[in-house]
Amino acid sequence: MQSRLLHTTPVTCRKLLPSTPQFWPQYNDVVYPPREPGLPLRPAEITHHVSNVKYSLRKMWYIAAMIRGMSVDEALKQLSFIERKGSLIAKEAIEDAIDIAVSSHNVEFRSNLWIADSFATKAIRHKGYRKTALRGYKIIKYDYIHYFVRLREGRPPKHYFAPPPNGHEKMAEYLQQKRNRRIIKAL
Repeated sequence: MQSRLLHTTPVTCRKLLPSTPQFWPQYNDVVYPPREPGLPLRPAEITHHVSNVKYSLRKMWYIAAMIRGMSVDEALKQLSFIERKGSLIAKEAIEDAIDIAVSSHNVEFRSNLWIADSFATKAIRHKGYRKTALRGYKIIKYDYIHYFVRLREGRPPKHYFAPPPNGHEKMAEYLQQKRNRRIIKAL
């Protein structure tokens, strides 16, 4: 009886909100407690999204993954060279997020931001019909996406993605895993 009343989950300041457009702006309203003296300052985080854009999720994935981990200036420069609709969507979302950061979140230098998260999710799908030959009909699907971006203050990390392990590291990890195993009912 007493064990059910015990709270065992870790207490976190940040709410775990799903990646849906109605919850995404709430990340901007999260207030963290003050840091202890001697600890580094928490960098500012700004989230922004663009909802219900008529574009393919598969096409947008390449653009979103390309700019992840870049500084804002570098990402805008790279997006200006791509002649696709998805690059315009991402570019406008990043520029809007920068304006929000400077105006609402007291970010002093707009060039001191980097893209921490950039991804797209599925949105609504409308279905339509097209008349074909011989009194037939074809179903047409109009797909929409939501695009999400999170900017963080400071310099971008040197390696956003962890470098892949080389052969020696993989072999050492494999051997350590084999040495740590325990064979049950063995001598």
